Amino acid sequence: MLYTSTVRPSAILTFHSLDPSGSVISVAPELFRRQMEWLASSAIPVVPLSRIRDSPGAVALTFDDGFRSFATAALPVLLEHRLPATVFVVSGYCGRFNEWGTRGRSVPRLELMDWSEIRQAASASVEIGAHGVSHRNLARLDPEQVLAELRTCREVLEDKTGASVRAFAYPYGASAPAVREMAAREFPICCGTRLDFVTAQSDRADLPRLDAYYLRNWFWYRRLMRPAGRAYLAVRRWLRSLNCDGWY
Repeated sequence: MLYTSTVRPSAILTFHSLDPSGSVISVAPELFRRQMEWLASSAIPVVPLSRIRDSPGAVALTFDDGFRSFATAALPVLLEHRLPATVFVVSGYCGRFNEWGTRGRSVPRLELMDWSEIRQAASASVEIGAHGVSHRNLARLDPEQVLAELRTCREVLEDKTGASVRAFAYPYGASAPAVREMAAREFPICCGTRLDFVTAQSDRADLPRLDAYYLRNWFWYRRLMRPAGRAYLAVRRWLRSLNCDGWY
């Protein structure tokens, strides 16, 4: 997407695990703290996910899968700096590991939050979002299976936390027109993994996000919302489209 000088795009950042492994889904805890400290001290507004389309130049923070490191490493930093965030939880794997059958070799075996930790996050005003029951690729399922993944995940999360679940993230960012149509009927906001910024015209059924994998370099992280940062991510998006960018 091209942006004119009058358009101030926003960004949804996607984190997964905070650990020192260096894997494609990992950000070192000390780097995350530094990133959040800089963000909190900057002039960039950090807003809840529900407000991102209507907040030009803002950032929203999301965390996929519900890793235990969110509770131990991310939540204390977010609370310290009063930064809102959304955690997308795989309801069928809470308290277990990320062993959903399609984990690549470059992704380590990691613990996921249990229900008490998820409730603690919810009580700290973290938004709990849905990420499916089993982390399956919804584009490969039949409509009945897709609906079950959407509805069961939401119902279980709401039952366990007592909070309304209004956001969904497609596992692997994978969807199809029919999947997005069903998801949009179940959730006001749905997030994909298309590497792009957000504007008021962005599709609520498939909001683009910027994965933290591309922002581990401090130089580019600090320039995220500047023209240079947008140019850098455009190049990474092109490389990703060629499947030669090192990311799944």
